[in-house]
Amino acid sequence: MNITNIKIRKIFDQEILKAIVSITIDDEFAVHDIRIIRGEAGRLFAAMPSRRDDIGIHRDIVHPIDSEARKSMETQILSAYHEYLGSEIRAC
Repeated sequence: MNITNIKIRKIFDQEILKAIVSITIDDEFAVHDIRIIRGEAGRLFAAMPSRRDDIGIHRDIVHPIDSEARKSMETQILSAYHEYLGSEIRAC
């Protein structure tokens, strides 16, 4: 799996929700509505798109199959997020 594009679609100035991201995989498959969340102890992580099922549990619509793929995807997304924030600061 090769992430060929990461687009920071919206930045939020909230305590928990920080951004909404879209990614393109292998220039052929897009995943929208990935959320960058500030979790416990201030750690940022990427939350996959999800929906609430009939009993109220949120379930991922798409997600990496193993922890290595999740870590790789999250690292690339968070790196793009930090780079985007840095470019916003320099533009001011």
